[in-house]
Amino acid sequence: MGRLFVGLDVHKLSISVTTAEDGRDGDVRFCGEVANTPEQVRKLAERLSHSGGPLEFCYEAGGCGYSLYRQLTEMGHGCLVAAPNRHERGSRSV
Repeated sequence: MGRLFVGLDVHKLSISVTTAEDGRDGDVRFCGEVANTPEQVRKLAERLSHSGGPLEFCYEAGGCGYSLYRQLTEMGHGCLVAAPNRHERGSRSV
């Protein structure tokens, strides 16, 4: 199995989780929310690890700090923290 990409929407009390399978045609799934605690993040990573491939997490930097990044990388997973002012947001013409 290929890599599993895990997008996190991190808030003070909760984290929304979406996964995308490797490749252009991979499935994208909303997995729900978990509490923003080290124990729940550990359980989430363990559950997602059963896919068999490496996990690559990504989330937008915010006021919650980098403890999530440190936890995930110490567990051996990839993790990218995107600075909100360093990427373009889509714009819409009305």
